[in-house]
Amino acid sequence: MLPQKQAEEAMMSSLTQTMEREEGEEVIGETSNFSFKNALWHGGSAYDAWFSCASNQVAQVLLTLPYSFSQLGMVSGIIFQVFYGLLGSYTAYLISILYIEYRSRKEKENVSFKNHVIQWFEVLEGLLGPYWKAIGLAFNCTFLLFGSVIQLIACASNIYYINDHLDKRTWTYIFGACCATTVFIPSFHNYRIWSFLGLGMTTYTAWYLTIAAIAHGQVENVKHSAPNKMVLYFTGATNILYTFGGHAVTVEIMHAMWKPQKFKYIYLYATVYVFTLTLPSAIAVYWAFGDQLLDHSNAFSLLPRSGWRDIGVILMLIHQFITFGFACTPLYFVWEKVIGMHDTKSIFFRALARLPVVIPIWFLAIIFPFFGPINSAVGALLVSFTVYIIPASAHMLTYRSASARQNAAEKLPFFIPNWTVMYVVNAFVVVWVLVVGFGFGRGGPA
Repeated sequence: MLPQKQAEEAMMSSLTQTMEREEGEEVIGETSNFSFKNALWHGGSAYDAWFSCASNQVAQVLLTLPYSFSQLGMVSGIIFQVFYGLLGSYTAYLISILYIEYRSRKEKENVSFKNHVIQWFEVLEGLLGPYWKAIGLAFNCTFLLFGSVIQLIACASNIYYINDHLDKRTWTYIFGACCATTVFIPSFHNYRIWSFLGLGMTTYTAWYLTIAAIAHGQVENVKHSAPNKMVLYFTGATNILYTFGGHAVTVEIMHAMWKPQKFKYIYLYATVYVFTLTLPSAIAVYWAFGDQLLDHSNAFSLLPRSGWRDIGVILMLIHQFITFGFACTPLYFVWEKVIGMHDTKSIFFRALARLPVVIPIWFLAIIFPFFGPINSAVGALLVSFTVYIIPASAHMLTYRSASARQNAAEKLPFFIPNWTVMYVVNAFVVVWVLVVGFGFGRGGPA
């Protein structure tokens, strides 16, 4: 056991030294050319990753969570938020472990990733083979594609609350053009200022919803009858599953870090902060309007128009631009690798190469101006598999042999005493999400 332990420590030491060497090269480059632009443009710290995770985790769903509460009821809504938040943090942890495992094995083969962004499907291929690569690529790309479409449609839906002179499809044309500018953002390294601002925007909007709902008070003869329909109940639960399933870009965020091994619990810390936004706002709005939310899926529609509400709408529009970039950037990377442009240093040429990705997304958003049905499908099918079932299954298969468990690049987390418990938890995640998230969640709105 001693030689084996020494071999494990040597492997992790080599991985850490390689990552720190790459970090050192990047930091030296930034220090020698330090500028205000670099401070805002180049991010790779654990704090940057936290802002990216927290900012990306809640977008348009912040406005639909009160609607989910009207389907689930107050108690179930709170329970499902906490449960799925922790479940999402756990599978994000699994993804980070698999990334470290994949990278450590490649580092032993002297593979350099200096000019290459590792993605989830490559992790699956390296650990489990080409079939898993195909599965990961199909689910991840489809999820991110429709996630981007939803953000564009949501932009048009939100702006309609402060300017209804143009129809929603026309607004989609306009916001599609604005969001297409994300082709000029090279990677997640360059989202530092956007992640920081994005989190500030969702924080403002969440507390606006909370305070405005409490100040408004309960409507006359308010009713809180949920849960009263099984289909609505599981549809609401699926929307919350989708809320905490934003870690389809976990690998790309990790790879943008100078020390990716520090990521393991960052998503959990981000989720804890997100709870301070989603729980008070959803509880307050549902308390104030009750069953009226069943006919108003967007919380803005029930609150009286004011300058404060208009600020919230505008901030959410800007945030959706950021979220669109987060969803599209991994798709840009995939396309760049397909056409051989991934290692091109010119931002202009990479932007041109990315246009065939963003234009079809824009087109789809114009064709489907209502995101409700798409949201349900994305939540029930794509989120269930992409960020819950596949990571848990991949983790079990990666460490199915005794030698793989003994030579694992990362030790078991402190809250898992042994590999048997790890497998039980992973199996529970797969079965629960497959039955409740995918099976019952496909019912859609009544």
